[in-house]
Amino acid sequence: MIAKQVLNRQLEFQIQEIEQYLDSSFDNINNFIDQIFIKDSLISELNNSKLELQLQLPKVPQFNLIFQSELQSNIVQEIKPLINYKTIHQVQIKQSSDQKHQQSLIQSQQSQFKQSMDPKSQFNSKPFKYHLIKHNSIKQREVCYTIAFNKDCSILAIGCKKQIKIYEFKQGLLKLIQVLNEHKDNVFTLNFMKKSNQFISGDCVGSILIWSNNINNQFNCQQKIQGHNDAIRCLILNTNEDILISSSSDETIKFWIKQNEWICQQTITNHTNWVDQLSLNDQQNQVISCGRDKQILVIEYSKQNLKWIVIQNILVEYNGRRLCFINNNQFTFQPNQGNLMHVYEMNSVTKQFTKTKDITVNQNYDDCGLFPQQFIKQKQLLVDKHHKCLNLIRKTQNDEFKVEQSIQFDDYCLYGQMSDDGEYLITWDKSSKEIQIRKYTEEE
Repeated sequence: MIAKQVLNRQLEFQIQEIEQYLDSSFDNINNFIDQIFIKDSLISELNNSKLELQLQLPKVPQFNLIFQSELQSNIVQEIKPLINYKTIHQVQIKQSSDQKHQQSLIQSQQSQFKQSMDPKSQFNSKPFKYHLIKHNSIKQREVCYTIAFNKDCSILAIGCKKQIKIYEFKQGLLKLIQVLNEHKDNVFTLNFMKKSNQFISGDCVGSILIWSNNINNQFNCQQKIQGHNDAIRCLILNTNEDILISSSSDETIKFWIKQNEWICQQTITNHTNWVDQLSLNDQQNQVISCGRDKQILVIEYSKQNLKWIVIQNILVEYNGRRLCFINNNQFTFQPNQGNLMHVYEMNSVTKQFTKTKDITVNQNYDDCGLFPQQFIKQKQLLVDKHHKCLNLIRKTQNDEFKVEQSIQFDDYCLYGQMSDDGEYLITWDKSSKEIQIRKYTEEE
């Protein structure tokens, strides 16, 4: 019995050692891939068949040598096409006299390769539609300005004037389980936290409420914040959920930090009119904002100054109610006039965003600013409301944007949210006065 326990402990130790070596090896492989794009001297080494020497897998006693050899061979085969691709295009890069273009091309190649190696980022080119589940619609006569899913799409919160209605959501069906009445006026924005059973809400008199789920599975107001003196237009959280960012009709953006309670750490006052939407990048160090003063702000966190600083002010032709980061280097912006949505990309040298593409959407004027743009990474899908139309725009593998479906409503007073996995789209519009549920379906 003792010998068996000793053997088990030895086996556990060796497994842990193998895991540590594997983690270290794959970190080295990732660094190696990065070097391919920035270090030309590696090309000659790799072309001299030294790739195998660069990618040594861990040598652990009793580690299956056949498996080790097979795994190493597979990794080499995955990376060799990249080396060949780099070698072929290296001449083209050297012939270019434009240093900015060189760096942009290298970054693009690097991003595309890493994306192709990540199974979560695979593009799905199958046609799809969001179909209305008519018999699941719920009559709701009072306006619903905001809708939010919780982290696993089992709960839906809907702001119905000054009430928040909590629904259980299961297989496209809604069941009302609680009504919250703490707000004194219309609820304009809702946002569930992903790491906890909490959500935040903001109303048209500037109040922000923090809600927690108790042991009886009921939501109670945990904290009331009164930092703005006009309507809350947007609320977003960072991934760690220790920074809350709010924008308001009082023309300010506020950054809140979580201590025992949420307290205001900083206020941005560069906007000169309502601030309708905010978006935080994947790296969590930049925020973009837009509103009714014909400007987009790019706000970056400075580790040196320990505060958020406006690093770019983009002047635009028309006001815009909606914008959204696609990734760290790209965002979309929807002006409220015309038939175009704009794509902005960061210049790799200046680190400034410039407009690089226009995407044609429906022609009209949109004065409704409470349906935020939303990018669903799992489906590479952008949700963009413009006037009476909800445009579902797919980002393609060649970095283009294609309008796959436009859902036409009978009124521009249209509000909603898509689930984080892109499976369900929930809307309320003034014409139907219904909470409508649409389901993602791939077309044959």
